[in-house]
Amino acid sequence: MEKLDKVDLQILRTLQSNARLTTKELAARVSLSSTPVFERLKRLEANGYIKKYIAVLDAEKLNQGFIVFCNVKMSKLSKEIAQEFSEIIKNIPEVTECYNISGSFDFLLKIHAPDMKYYQQFVLNVLGTIKYLGSLESTFVMDEIKHDYGINIP
Repeated sequence: MEKLDKVDLQILRTLQSNARLTTKELAARVSLSSTPVFERLKRLEANGYIKKYIAVLDAEKLNQGFIVFCNVKMSKLSKEIAQEFSEIIKNIPEVTECYNISGSFDFLLKIHAPDMKYYQQFVLNVLGTIKYLGSLESTFVMDEIKHDYGINIP
């Protein structure tokens, strides 16, 4: 794995706060000319440090502000069952994040929905149809206190 220098790290920090900067604007913020910044960006992208550029949307304004963290326990678990579950979850748009976790549950899902009634139907008609799904435990978000989209880059 290559070692990133302080300029690479500054580029990543800057892009986390505003990915819409032009190469010229980014270059000015890291005190380099555009060409080396462009080359660094391409290298950071090619090496997987930058996975993609996205717009962060307002879930409330889009009627998707009912957020649920759903713990999933499988009734039976094997490598094949876990892979099958993962593929199914990747194709469910309401599930915005999914983690394979340790402890009492096997997976943690973050789900966006318009309201409780929608979520209830979602559990019954979507999650409830998944083979080997044993049990669910839902935690409903009452208020979002902190939601950072980036990672800490010292």
